[in-house]
Amino acid sequence: MEDQPNKINSISIFCASSEGTDKKIAKDAYEVGVFLAENNIELIFGGSKLGLMGVVAQGVLDHKGKVTGVIPEFLKTVEVAHTELTNLITTEDMHGRKLKMHDLSDGFIALPGGFGTLEEFFEILTWAQLGLHKKPIGILNSNGYYDDLIEMMHKMVRKGLLKEDNLNLVLIDESMDGLYEKMVNFIPMPVPKWMKKDQT
Repeated sequence: MEDQPNKINSISIFCASSEGTDKKIAKDAYEVGVFLAENNIELIFGGSKLGLMGVVAQGVLDHKGKVTGVIPEFLKTVEVAHTELTNLITTEDMHGRKLKMHDLSDGFIALPGGFGTLEEFFEILTWAQLGLHKKPIGILNSNGYYDDLIEMMHKMVRKGLLKEDNLNLVLIDESMDGLYEKMVNFIPMPVPKWMKKDQT
């Protein structure tokens, strides 16, 4: 096995379209952008200049990195779309946005966010659980933001409603350095037997 099983050239970041009230979270979001730029990893994100989305993008752009935004037509307004990106792709709808982000990315990270962030994160995680992709998926648990969600996922396992193997698809760290290391060394689980076509 190679020392570095996953070559990561691009990462989708899911995060809030507002900055919130926790300055540490906003600082961490900017530093994620810096990390991506300094490691020559392209940022794939929702294309907005607002909130933590804009903060991450700015961290990349300030350090001469590459940023591709993917935004649905109905959100592409002067007030929302980031106009200084390397590339801005417009899709017809939200589903098209998620598909395009999946296609462009070698991995996925959830930073702090609200309903939209969780919806994107859990959909891409479900796709992995179903064997539809084998890309690493991480949570950057900035300032303990996701402590309760992580505990809830462990509760799902304890209650027998989530397999531990599927929980292990979620890579978690409090630092971008640590999370990236886990993503690079991530080994996807085999496609579930029930997903394979009957060969008999």
